[in-house]
Amino acid sequence: MKKRNRLFVGLMALALGAALFIQGDVGAASLTSRVELLVRGTLTNTLDLVESTAPLASQRIQDFTNGVGANQANVIWSDQRTLTTGASEDLDLIGGGLTDAFGVAVAPAKLRAVVITSASANTTNLTLFGDAASVLLLNTAATTVTLQPGGMYVYTAPATAGVTVTATTADIIQVVNAAGASATYNIILLGTSS
Repeated sequence: MKKRNRLFVGLMALALGAALFIQGDVGAASLTSRVELLVRGTLTNTLDLVESTAPLASQRIQDFTNGVGANQANVIWSDQRTLTTGASEDLDLIGGGLTDAFGVAVAPAKLRAVVITSASANTTNLTLFGDAASVLLLNTAATTVTLQPGGMYVYTAPATAGVTVTATTADIIQVVNAAGASATYNIILLGTSS
C-alpha cells in the first residue's frame, strides 16, 4: 500500500512538473492585438430610367505590438458582465482585482483601447462613465455616454501618452443600467503596464 502511495505521489509530482513546464513563464506573456472598424453601406436611388448607387466601404485598422510605446500594448482584459435592473458598477482598473485569462492581476497604467458593447437582446440603456474618478476617456470625469441595446462604444489612443490611469482619481470605468430589466455587456481593455 505504501509503495502504491509513493508511486501515486511521484506520478502527481511528475504531472505537476510537466504542466508547469508546458505552461511556461506567464510573466513573460507577449501581446499582439488589433482594433478593426469596418463600415459598409450602399446608398441607392431609383431614377426614371436608371438606378444609381453610391457604395461606401471605410475601414480603420489599429495594430498594437507588444510593449509600452506608441502603437503598443502589453495588457489586455475582457469580460462579459450583467447588471440587474437599475444597478451600477465601478470597474476599478488599479485596485479592483481584475485578472486576465491566465489569472494574472491587470492594472493598466495607460489605456490604448476601450471597447464596450451592449447585447442586442437588452431592453434598457447603459450609461458609461460619469464617476468622479472616471478614467478621462471623455472631456471630464462627469461626462457620460448612453449605450443603447445593441450599441457599441469604441475608443483608441495609440500614442505613447495614451490615456493615463491614476489610482483613486482616474481609475474607474462606471457602467449604469437603467431601470426595467437586466442588461448584459461585453468590455475589452487594451493598455500598457507603464
